[in-house]
Amino acid sequence: MSSIAAGQVTRTMTAEERKVIFASSLGTVFEWYDFYIYGTLGVFLAKYFFSGVPANVAFIFTLLAFAAGFAVRPLGALVFGRIGDIVGRKYTFLVTMTLMGIGTFFIGVLPSYDQWGILAPILLIALRLVQGLALGGEYGGAAIYVAEHAPPGRRGYYTSWIQTTATLGLFMALLLILGIRTWMGEEAFGNWGWRLPFLLSIFLLGISIWIRLQLNESPVFQRMKEEGKNSKRPLSEAFGQWSNAKIALLALLGATAGEAVIWYGGQFYALFFLTQTLKVQATTAQIMIATSLAIGTPFFILFGWLSDKIGRKPIMLAGFLLGLLTYMPASPINIFKGITHYVNPTLETALATSPVTVIADPNACSFQLKLTGTETYTSPCDVAKSALVALSVNYKNEAAPPGSPVVVKVGEEAIPTTTPEFARVLREAIVKHGYPPSADPAKINFFMAGVLLTILVIFVTMVYGPIAAWLVELFPTRIRYSGLSLPYHIGNGWFGGFLPATVFAIVAATGDIYSGLWYPTVIALMSLVIGFLFLPETKDVDITKD
Repeated sequence: MSSIAAGQVTRTMTAEERKVIFASSLGTVFEWYDFYIYGTLGVFLAKYFFSGVPANVAFIFTLLAFAAGFAVRPLGALVFGRIGDIVGRKYTFLVTMTLMGIGTFFIGVLPSYDQWGILAPILLIALRLVQGLALGGEYGGAAIYVAEHAPPGRRGYYTSWIQTTATLGLFMALLLILGIRTWMGEEAFGNWGWRLPFLLSIFLLGISIWIRLQLNESPVFQRMKEEGKNSKRPLSEAFGQWSNAKIALLALLGATAGEAVIWYGGQFYALFFLTQTLKVQATTAQIMIATSLAIGTPFFILFGWLSDKIGRKPIMLAGFLLGLLTYMPASPINIFKGITHYVNPTLETALATSPVTVIADPNACSFQLKLTGTETYTSPCDVAKSALVALSVNYKNEAAPPGSPVVVKVGEEAIPTTTPEFARVLREAIVKHGYPPSADPAKINFFMAGVLLTILVIFVTMVYGPIAAWLVELFPTRIRYSGLSLPYHIGNGWFGGFLPATVFAIVAATGDIYSGLWYPTVIALMSLVIGFLFLPETKDVDITKD
């Protein structure tokens, strides 16, 4: 690729460029909103579509259906990336947006398990897969479309507006859900009101299509197509030629994988940690996350703008470094331990003073990685560990002779898994030894918890703000849609999307509620090293010459 002099462009943004950024960003906000309301309303989906199984298993299955949407995102990247490189950027992301909106709307009208039986969850997961395919094609198209309209020296700033869309989509989902719950009350919302956020997506879809139909094709792509230089086989050219495939592989391992775990750790997992581990009431946790997102979102623009000045690479590498230092379980500045201290100090005390031990044959215990929803872990050891993780209890593993019964020791009280009503007895023993059933709102230090949650969001903006421009500049125009989309969606769809399931499995195996954070720590370290050693700085690349 050829390069240009840094700082070449100082003119203000034109009306056409503002229109491009606004239309691309708004449509992508709506698409992320569609994707996020599924995870935010997971408890209701579990109740109405997985009611044939126990409640805790249903919630896990719902999360796994959420992950299914992530799993197929790379397939969507391949399908729509190819279309985007052959047909064009504009029409491709019109198709993806339409698929996302329709999939979301039909989730809202889908009959429950009680009405349609097993067909209901099957259709739910099918609609989720449609969403994942659509999202696999949306992001690359929007980011490339904006970047190819941007003048040299401004791509980081222009594309940073696209980078706000995922956070704004989550923010929009949280606010709308909170507003509907408050307006209609918990009982009505739980009965049928939870469907409204899905149904409203049809109006958002109409607005998005109307706005995007007014846009023209990317000038860079249009010029290339008129000159007959566009690729006829973008997938084989992007991934069948080592010179291009190597860039995609390095972009995955050195950029998008690390970005994904910091992003999902700081936003989605932070909400999961508040509600599932610290037992904060759902509405309170959503308000806390929404507030941190509102404060932190402008930093996407700041770091995108700054990347035009000092480069994409140093900002992202700094984000990886800060993320791994504050996620690492053994770190003295672990942010999640700080959040526990300020949100649920009673739990923090119990973790330190009330030891729990699982006494079992190690060979009878599984690594409970639930990625597809088909895995089952029903041995007494697995049942005991799952119950303790659900209760946010730290425990030690003690080996027992083969064939021995599994026993959970809480203080001096020993509870065999063969005990009648084991789950209830265990829960009562845990509460008796100081583990709170929920966080006490009167003991939450909202200011300090908000500061820590906002810091997590700022780390997200450091790794996510500049990445669109960096990825666009790494790939030539003729294969840019395909080349960019696949590593981005493998990174975010797999490394990021499976973060909750992976964290749960590590916590269940080790007995430490923070040990799962080794997963994002190791991935961020990998990207820090590979990105530093092998990925080039690209801010001065001329993307119109390819």
